[in-house]
This record gives sequence, structure tokens and C-alpha cells, in this order.
Amino acid sequence: MVTISPGIWKAFVFDFDGTLARLNIDFGDMRAKILALISAFDIPREPFAHLHVLEMIDAATLCLSERSPREASLFFAAAHAQVMQIELAAADDGALFDHTRGLLDDLGQRSIKTAVITRNCRRAVLKVFPDIDHYCPVLLTRNDIDRVKPHRGHLTTALQLLDVPPAEAAMVGDHPMDIQLGREAGTYTIGVLTGHSTRELLLQAKADVIVSNISDILGIIS
Repeated sequence: MVTISPGIWKAFVFDFDGTLARLNIDFGDMRAKILALISAFDIPREPFAHLHVLEMIDAATLCLSERSPREASLFFAAAHAQVMQIELAAADDGALFDHTRGLLDDLGQRSIKTAVITRNCRRAVLKVFPDIDHYCPVLLTRNDIDRVKPHRGHLTTALQLLDVPPAEAAMVGDHPMDIQLGREAGTYTIGVLTGHSTRELLLQAKADVIVSNISDILGIIS
């Protein structure tokens, strides 16, 4: 494992689902329901099928707005209600990983700042981690920012709020999206194997370090 001088680290920015918490969101079901909703509004679904779900909703809303702003508004509200319903159901069965609070507390004692950025909704995050503000001064869910990751602004906004430059921070996540985001923003990148991505996928995304879980971060900075 690569060991980095503790003096370099000013902040760690964490993904949530699969990184700090176990949240078994059925993205296949979510995608299928949004595609079905697109069809119900009588627009072709094929142009949107390759997109991530949130981007799919935005693109379909834009398409509908050219025909009817009212229909576009109805679709947008119905789609996000469907997504939130699935996220909250997953949060009911979700839980923080055993080492999450301990790691965040340890980083705080070392005067290392922390933030969480997630495409999930704020209600779902708080349902799983109701005391998150005790451990993380910055939480940016999709409800808190205009453009969610993989847009680099999701990460750079968090770093601005922490008042830490990218070169002194690390992006930590379980998905290649998190690694690519960190690389684009200029942070160090740490992939974790507690989500759905394999080591090979995280290596392909060019993670600087891959760990079994976030508690291994202490080994990197010790």
C-alpha cells in the first residue's frame, strides 16, 4: 500500500452509497421505472436509455418542454418522486459500515476535514446517517447542488466549502465515476471495494490507491 505523509492531507471527500454506507439501491429497477415513465409521456425512450438515471430525467424533461412545459414539469416531478421512493426504501434497509463513524472521528482528531458528496437525496442520507453533521461539516446531496457528479463542480464546490485546494485532498469512492471525478478535479483518488465495483474496474479508472474499506485509509496516512 502506498503511504502518504500525513502533512499532505487537508481533506477527504467521500462518496456515500457503497463507501460510507451499505445502501442496496436497485438501479436496474430505478432505470426501468423511469424508462417506463418516459414511454407513458409518449416520447421515445431510446435516445435516453444510455444515460445515468438523473441525466435521463433531465434530458427527457428538456425534450418534453419543447412540446409542453406543463407535461415536462409533471414528468420531472413524477420521475424524481419515483427515484426518491426507491432511495428511501433502500435507506430503510441500509446502514453505515461499522468503521464509518470511527474513521471520520479519527480524521477530525487529526484536523483533517471531511465532506460527503452523493447523487442520493438528502432524506435518504439522513435516514441512514442522522448525525452526519457531527462528523462531516459539508454534505452535498443532489438536493444541494445544481450539477451532480460526474460533473466536477460537485467535488470542487465541496472543496471550496472546506477551503482546501484539490492538490491537498482525496476523493474516496466505490465507483469509477468517483475516481474519474477526482482525477478531473485534481485530487488524489482512493477506490474502495465495499460497493459494486471490482478492483479491475477501479484500476481501469486509474485510482491512485485501492483499499478494502475506508478504515484502511488510516494505513495510507500513518
